[in-house]
Amino acid sequence: MNGHVKSMYFQQFMELATTLLSVLLLMAVDSTRTVAASRNQQCGNSLQQTLKLTRLAQKESVDLIKTYKASQGEISELFCKVSVNNVPDPNISGLEPSERIVSIYTHLQAFIPHFKRVYEQQTDLQLPMSPLLAELSVVKAHSRNLAALINSFYQSLFPNLPVPEPAGGATALPPPQNVFQQKVYGCVVLKTYKEFLSNVSRELRNLKSKVCRRRIQINTPFF
Repeated sequence: MNGHVKSMYFQQFMELATTLLSVLLLMAVDSTRTVAASRNQQCGNSLQQTLKLTRLAQKESVDLIKTYKASQGEISELFCKVSVNNVPDPNISGLEPSERIVSIYTHLQAFIPHFKRVYEQQTDLQLPMSPLLAELSVVKAHSRNLAALINSFYQSLFPNLPVPEPAGGATALPPPQNVFQQKVYGCVVLKTYKEFLSNVSRELRNLKSKVCRRRIQINTPFF
């Protein structure tokens, strides 16, 4: 076999190898994009489920305040306008998405002891079959469920970042109160929770466009 023939075979071999490498690279890119798109869809589905429960809880909180005011007697409209200490802030804090998701989670955890206290107080003030007690139980349960969804969503996005413990430790509850103070406290807790859920709903809509779409960009390589 002369040098010209060898050179021709070598050139054909190199062309075939180059073509094969290009095909393999395209397959790798396509596979990576498919996986990334699947993860992006899972992110969107998880967030949509969380947003759906948030909207339900938000609607329930609006109805609950109406029921609460109707069950507190005269001047109930004034109860929610009084300032009360130790009630969680309805605003979400943090700069990064991870920080803001954690803020939502810790706020939900902070509200639960307040719901328990309001329920205990209203148990002494209401009849056993009061609709208020039933609605309070539902809202508290959905708050726990929403916290679990938020925690799960956070873990799926940031598996290497554990949810930090609340900086202030256990939730601070008010000292013993008289009947008037109890009525005011309950109304302020429920009103603040409603405001918080409104903020959560808005925040989740923003996160859907920021976090889930960014995942596919991060996970897709370019050659």
